[in-house]
Amino acid sequence: ALAVNLSDLAAKGARPRGHLLSLALEVGWREDWLAGFTQGLGHAARAFGCPLLGGDTVRANGAYWLSITAFGEVPHGEMVHRFTARAGDVLCVSGTIGDAALGLALRTGTTESWALNIGIQSRVFLTDRFLHPQPRIALADILRRRARAAMDVSDGLAGDLAKMCKTSEVSAEVDLEKLPLSSAARSVCESHPELRDRLVTGGDDYEILCAVDPAELDGFLSECRQVGIAMTPIGHFRPRDFTQNGCLPIFSDAEGQKVYEKGSYSHF
Repeated sequence: ALAVNLSDLAAKGARPRGHLLSLALEVGWREDWLAGFTQGLGHAARAFGCPLLGGDTVRANGAYWLSITAFGEVPHGEMVHRFTARAGDVLCVSGTIGDAALGLALRTGTTESWALNIGIQSRVFLTDRFLHPQPRIALADILRRRARAAMDVSDGLAGDLAKMCKTSEVSAEVDLEKLPLSSAARSVCESHPELRDRLVTGGDDYEILCAVDPAELDGFLSECRQVGIAMTPIGHFRPRDFTQNGCLPIFSDAEGQKVYEKGSYSHF
């Protein structure tokens, strides 16, 4: 819960400053559950440098629920927006894409053939990627200096890229062959190619999607390597198409091109 909030801050170039927690405990809550919860939240707060500042604890009428609001800080006028990508900018994404979508399927007990035949190491890795997202806080300063626009990938690469394109009034072209995949996701996709659409549209990656001026690209990639986070160029932004797809990004591979009309999770 804390990590997914900090992912948004990282994408804006912000450094974490603190968070608030609202927690509603179910009737019959147990001290051992609460001890485990506070231990986990405390570990995350220390690891991410984002202390608990306050909040509220109440009783729930049904199951417990919690909500976290995180605060971050950027130098005045330096926040990285999502609506400032330009045609010609290089499109980059951090980490690997699609792991969490597969992890969610495994977590919910899918009986699809790929899941029944996956190895235990891959199962553990993919499930952990869903359960324990890693906000790319180390990229915050680099994004402020080097990126033209950025946002985090929370609702799916295709859908979140479409949002960036729409607000920036541009389109984009993605080379699917360059999509960064973990060894676990790549192995699954090689034996079940139909899963690639799920990797592109599935949510909960919490990676950083950004637009970079070509003149800044080499320095940007070098600085990302220095902080130990892989950053992969996967395409480029281009002028919007006023006759067909508008701002919808185009995804290309050896078999041709496609667009994802419904490329992300919708909250409403």
